[in-house]
Amino acid sequence: MNLKEKIQHVAVGGTTNIVVQLLRYVVVGGLAFVVDFGLLWVLTEYAGLHYLVSATISFIAGLVVNYLLSVVWVFGSSKLQSKWAEFAIYAVIGIIGLGLNNLFLWLLTDYVGLDYRLSKIITAALVMLWNFFARRLLFKNDKK
Repeated sequence: MNLKEKIQHVAVGGTTNIVVQLLRYVVVGGLAFVVDFGLLWVLTEYAGLHYLVSATISFIAGLVVNYLLSVVWVFGSSKLQSKWAEFAIYAVIGIIGLGLNNLFLWLLTDYVGLDYRLSKIITAALVMLWNFFARRLLFKNDKK
């Protein structure tokens, strides 16, 4: 397989390959992170909200972006028949992720003394791993 075919395999079509799925999830997570981080910054710096309130709102916005892109490009079809049930479980995983997000953000900012933006970058990497592996269990992984 040449380089062009490898890139096409990673970027286009379905796959059950965990490495390809993880790479795609990192891209999707990156886009969701841009939404999350950008909104966190705007709400904290310009709207004057406490960073944990901003983090909660921005995390939810990132969750929606992540869900939509993950269903279309990363994982494929769900093990569940109902899209509402699928989103509900996806959201529960996200809520656990939100709890981890706010816990790590609070610890790194208030106890370690890091700026909330640096804390968010570190936290996002940790929570991304939880989200990927938990969400991967929700889908059939039947995309070839």
